Amino acid sequence: MTDVPALPTVWRPRVTRIVAYATAGIIVLGMIVLAVVVAPQFKLFDRILLVVFGLFVGWILHMLARCRVQADEAGLTVVNPFRTRRLEWAEVIDVTMSEGEPWPTLDLADGTSFGAMGINGAERTLAADQLAALRALLESRGEAPNPT
Repeated sequence: MTDVPALPTVWRPRVTRIVAYATAGIIVLGMIVLAVVVAPQFKLFDRILLVVFGLFVGWILHMLARCRVQADEAGLTVVNPFRTRRLEWAEVIDVTMSEGEPWPTLDLADGTSFGAMGINGAERTLAADQLAALRALLESRGEAPNPT
């Protein structure tokens, strides 16, 4: 059994963040350079659009890189690219992640499920450690105490 991690705890992918931010930097810088050295028939508006497009792609990559799962005393905060969801411990029934899945799925008490993209299946060893720690926290905090 895995030791229960101390709270607060944050799980986030490593390689995904490095790749996303490096790619965003290269794209933004490349679009700025392209806007400066592009052929003279491109007007100022066209050059600005090139930079704006590069910034837009950089923003999309930032949204992918910001994914995380954060645990504290009150519950979980799951930050996915375009949605952040706050869950109390009692709302999360289980967490599952089969071999080859890109991220785990949180099974919720209302019968729905929710992907937690902050734990990235591509980073197998790190994802397994993070998933085990999350399961340990769910076991220790997820169930309501039995009435006596």
